[in-house]
Amino acid sequence: MSDSISGQIIAELLSERTGQQLTESRQWRIGTALSGIYRELGVSNVDALVCLLDGPDGSRLTQRVVEALLNNETYFFRDRQLFDILTRQVLPDLAEKRKDTKRLSIWSAGCSTGQEVFSLAMLFAEQPARWQDWTIEILGTDVSAKVIEAARDACYSQFEIQRGLGVSQMLSFFDETIKGWRPNAKLQRMVQFEQHNLLDPQPHTCRFDLVLCRNVLLYFSSETRRVAFGRIHTVLAQDGWMMLGAGETVIGQTESFRPAPGKQNFYEPV
Repeated sequence: MSDSISGQIIAELLSERTGQQLTESRQWRIGTALSGIYRELGVSNVDALVCLLDGPDGSRLTQRVVEALLNNETYFFRDRQLFDILTRQVLPDLAEKRKDTKRLSIWSAGCSTGQEVFSLAMLFAEQPARWQDWTIEILGTDVSAKVIEAARDACYSQFEIQRGLGVSQMLSFFDETIKGWRPNAKLQRMVQFEQHNLLDPQPHTCRFDLVLCRNVLLYFSSETRRVAFGRIHTVLAQDGWMMLGAGETVIGQTESFRPAPGKQNFYEPV
């Protein structure tokens, strides 16, 4: 078996499990991403690893391989200007639309280890007068069981807590413990984490007022992106908002959403 054939097998596993495409030009990542698994199993290349996928522990090993290939890069208030648009324009709009029920439901799809979810929670915690008596529910999901476990544990290292947070936010909303920095109870009450594949139907029956799906679709094929946009459209309120990453767009990808005028990277359902 050649490296190229083994690399294609790994790429197909990633696509089947997550929808992400690992093209030939990106298969160089395999050796780097799986180096820790190579060392642990005592193998030196992808050919040997692929042979083990048919072994007695193949299912568990396959999941580990897939999770190792996922890009879980995240930090607090990533792309700060987009959070500014949220604070100044989108959340006030939703506050007006939901003033009778005083309830907001938000979904962060591809939330990784939780920093995006807790960034959202801080937006509400920083304006207690505006959001007094409101019920704020923020759901974070990710295809990776490993990162969802980390998000639920919500314990951030000194390096992680300083990425995107100012000292005031850090001290106001996090408590330092022996193991690391943990969000305070006020933030924790707003959030929930679940393992979920964006390409699968959303198990929750509620309609979300805001969906963040940032830097998740970058490595999807065009057809897979259309499926993902369809899933989001199904669960997003008709007057809700979708927020994408800086390098993503709906233009030429779907007819279910249109760009929101004057709001970079925000989209409205059609």
